[in-house]
Amino acid sequence: MHPTQRLQFRRYTMEDLMFYTSLWQHPDVVRFIGNGQKKTSEEARRSLQYWVLPGYKDGLGLHLILDAKTHQPIGHAGLVRQLVDGRTEIEIGYWLLPEYWGKGLAKEAAAACMDYGENVLGIQRFICLIHPNHPASIFVALRIGMAYEKTSAYNGRDVLVYANTASM
Repeated sequence: MHPTQRLQFRRYTMEDLMFYTSLWQHPDVVRFIGNGQKKTSEEARRSLQYWVLPGYKDGLGLHLILDAKTHQPIGHAGLVRQLVDGRTEIEIGYWLLPEYWGKGLAKEAAAACMDYGENVLGIQRFICLIHPNHPASIFVALRIGMAYEKTSAYNGRDVLVYANTASM
């Protein structure tokens, strides 16, 4: 993915395990992710090793977000395949550490993902899967041009599906 004014992106490696684990162990970060539960260090390691790292196919995958000035990791964002209602979709995902919330960085990262997907990979439809009680994430989706499409059951929980195009 291309850098933005404030953000740089790179693929995760196993050397990033401590940071990846810190995201999964932060209760405010995971509150609206999956079942809202933190992962143990071992669960985070398996997630990074067997889900994130193999996910770098066809230009997709989660990328570590680095602050462009300090080069410190602040979160991750990327394009990932998700199966929603029997259909494979490309989700724009974005997580930031809480100290970086409210600064427009999630929107900047999500917009960079969409730009990369459209202009480099030729993808036209993107979704965001959002917990119904997460207005900040809804705001990010709206700011990058998405609109509410439907509510769907995903991994046993209701999620809001925001999309940038009507269903194809």
